[in-house]
Amino acid sequence: MPVSYDLSKNTKKSSNNEVKIVHGICTLPKLIKPSYGMKTFISDLSGKRFPIDQKISGHSLRSSLLELIRQDHPDFDQARNLSMKELNVYRERYVADYLSQEVGKLSDLEHKVLESVREESIVSENPDQADQAGSTFGERIADRVASFGGSWTFILIFIGFLLGWIGLNVFWLMNKGFDPYPFILLNLLLSCLAALQAPVIMMSQNRQSDKDR
Repeated sequence: MPVSYDLSKNTKKSSNNEVKIVHGICTLPKLIKPSYGMKTFISDLSGKRFPIDQKISGHSLRSSLLELIRQDHPDFDQARNLSMKELNVYRERYVADYLSQEVGKLSDLEHKVLESVREESIVSENPDQADQAGSTFGERIADRVASFGGSWTFILIFIGFLLGWIGLNVFWLMNKGFDPYPFILLNLLLSCLAALQAPVIMMSQNRQSDKDR
């Protein structure tokens, strides 16, 4: 290995690594650990190399898929292996042939489903995200009111409010406060709350039923 010397800095350098000698002290470079690649296998179908977790044995294939593969690769049998990506291509072909025989010409949606089989992706989008994007401000408020009104948090807060109202008027103000027994003002507030909350909850339920349909 060629070695060069730099007398001005009193150092000794090599072409690959650097070793410094300063005032009689030798400084070694940091050693880099070798990196080991992931385990792979060679597909008997295409001869290409794939990750080992993509390996599919011919024994796990159903006979219909195996026959379809043999149309293109006559030497392929149950003792051979292929990758998941290659298998998805034949899965798509198998489903397409089956649908063509049963239905006839495939629609755009059916082509999209077949493409999702090959790509191992999800066909449907998140309906909640699409619904939130198309909802108005009032509809979002109705959903939040319905969600909060049907929770234990609302029930506990409401029970605490009722107990506090009754305790304040009966015990603290000795039934001579702003709403003595039989709590006419409290009944009026509860009636107004129910009258406003019920249609808002019904709005949210109607939107949910429309989304489910």
